[in-house]
Amino acid sequence: MSNILIIKHGSLGDIAQASGVIQDIYENNKDHKLYVMTSKPYLDLYKKNPFITDVILDKRLSRFNIIYLYLLMRKIRKFKFIKVFDLQNSSRTSFYKKILFPNSNHYSWSSSQTTLPTNTSKEEFDKLSVLERFEHQLKTSGLNTKFTLKPNFNWSCTDISEINSKFELKKYIILFPFCSPHLKLKKWPYFNELIKIIRNELKNEYKVVIAPGPNEVKDAKNFNAECILDNGKPLNVPQLASLIKNSSFVVANDTGPAHISAHIGVKGIALFGSHTTAYKVSIEREKFQAIQVQDLNKLSARKVFEKIIL
Repeated sequence: MSNILIIKHGSLGDIAQASGVIQDIYENNKDHKLYVMTSKPYLDLYKKNPFITDVILDKRLSRFNIIYLYLLMRKIRKFKFIKVFDLQNSSRTSFYKKILFPNSNHYSWSSSQTTLPTNTSKEEFDKLSVLERFEHQLKTSGLNTKFTLKPNFNWSCTDISEINSKFELKKYIILFPFCSPHLKLKKWPYFNELIKIIRNELKNEYKVVIAPGPNEVKDAKNFNAECILDNGKPLNVPQLASLIKNSSFVVANDTGPAHISAHIGVKGIALFGSHTTAYKVSIEREKFQAIQVQDLNKLSARKVFEKIIL
């Protein structure tokens, strides 16, 4: 039995998206052990993945940190990986390739670069959706694909019965009004107006809740919704995934929780402005859809409410 390495550092939404890719790699290599190299925030999460043998931590320190780089490369070489699936496709992982597999082809190091279609530029290839690019990468590397276009993130869930009991969560709509500070184009500004409409129209039939991340707890006080925490701390990813899975509906900006929602199979909508398209990030699923507008500031709360299907 030989070893295969998968590289996926993040982000949260990308990890949810890659669930089907990893499952397909496993299905095509059941006689091998699969390892994932990831960053610290996702180390424990990947340990829950049923298709992964073990996880390798990459602290992603500077490439000029020679000691760290040497120790990481030495650790990787000990596993004698026969093949690497680079799902991060970053300048860092391209750098690792030059060190670990300098003369590799698309069979020994599978990445978007090594599997780029003939006579197609990287810029042109990147116009495809995320999942279509992954499917091309795996097929060009000789794999059959069944799950890549249909990611299933349910493996990440955990028991949150105590949280459900504490907040009396039965029927609830969960909102994700946050986004990274440097990505304000993704932020829809009318979540409080939406909360007001939901309560006026649906009365007390559904609770309206939010689940802030580690850097969002303070901002959560600005929304007139119940804030779901675990003993005063933000939920971890498995808890968050379970909270989403048990919800009646999700409304989110284009962030990690939106991608979790899409690939866990719940009803919901993600709100997109001009920063990208729902097609490009492969977020629309059977139950999870998107509202795409040129300017999120011009998307009314009433228009969003009309898309909520309970």
